[in-house]
Amino acid sequence: MDIELLKNIVDYGIIGLLGFMSFLSFWLYIERLLFYKNIDIKNYSKKEQLEIDLTNNISIISSFGSNAPYIGLLGTVFGIIITFYTMGQSGDIDVKTIMSSLGLALKATAMGLVVAIPAIMFYNHLTRKVEVKLALWDMEFISAT
Repeated sequence: MDIELLKNIVDYGIIGLLGFMSFLSFWLYIERLLFYKNIDIKNYSKKEQLEIDLTNNISIISSFGSNAPYIGLLGTVFGIIITFYTMGQSGDIDVKTIMSSLGLALKATAMGLVVAIPAIMFYNHLTRKVEVKLALWDMEFISAT
């Protein structure tokens, strides 16, 4: 297999996937915030239906946050494999090639963390908003009875 193809898989495949996950996490976070801002909890007669509507899509954000470091780690492993493969094929140690391959590996790790940290923060923020909305529904329901 061509070494450039492997580098492109890591650079465009892994990094591209993480970039897409980052964009989608941010988009879903904004969508949920707008939904929470405009929801009228008085329109819900059953708490379960409210909870279903409130928690829609936040598990995706959580999944991205928890899996992004592993995808970044996969890119790191591929980058290190590329480094060893290049060293084995060339027969000599070219510092420039080794450092660029290791840099590619570390870029994948960093991108995984860049995706995971905000996604987990988004998830925690949304989870708290869900708890507050459900508590407000309880207060509304209890005061109505």
